[in-house]
Amino acid sequence: MLTLHHLNNSRSQRILWLLEELGLDYQIQHYQRDSKTMLAPDSLKAVHPLGKSPLLTDGDKVLAESGAIIHYLCSRYGKQDWIPAESGDEHEAYHYWLHFAEGSLMPPMLLKLVMDKVRTSPMPFFIRPVARKIADKAMKSFIGPNLKNNFAFVEQQLEGRQWLAGHQPTGADIQMSFPLEAAVARGLAEEQTHPNICAYVAQIHSREAYQKALKAGGEYAYA
Repeated sequence: MLTLHHLNNSRSQRILWLLEELGLDYQIQHYQRDSKTMLAPDSLKAVHPLGKSPLLTDGDKVLAESGAIIHYLCSRYGKQDWIPAESGDEHEAYHYWLHFAEGSLMPPMLLKLVMDKVRTSPMPFFIRPVARKIADKAMKSFIGPNLKNNFAFVEQQLEGRQWLAGHQPTGADIQMSFPLEAAVARGLAEEQTHPNICAYVAQIHSREAYQKALKAGGEYAYA
């Protein structure tokens, strides 16, 4: 039996989507973030030492990291429908986007969250101007330009394409769903400036399997 160790408002939501797309029998072990720290509970460390979600168990096998889980499910249970044939460019695109999501796109998005937290967190009045100046400098000189460049690149790559690695969804689309739906929800990608990204996310959300995954997973705030 496949078991997804699912943390609310986390990357494991996209694994739920894939499980539904593949039509697999699975069970969910639910975990809740700490309401104050928003961190995962220590109980996840009983499954994997890092204590992060998603985690997937398949019998005695424990799988961590979204990209590795997605590739495992697609290659073992996808019947070649979710990984393009190795002989073509689509296979290379599949691997590229599978790594781009967490390797290039998510780091500056996470840094922006941290800098936004720095700006709004309570702190002594004499520290606040310095902290905000550091956050503003980081956003202007590094984080902001990287976000702008990354989203412009994804927008261009989606031009004329329904999916990122071919004419049907692949594991790459599962992996890319999390950062792009977060980008749309947080206003980093908007209809006027990024119509292809917005249409792509809307297409994902309209799929029956995605809607089933939302019901199965519970609370999910997108951003």
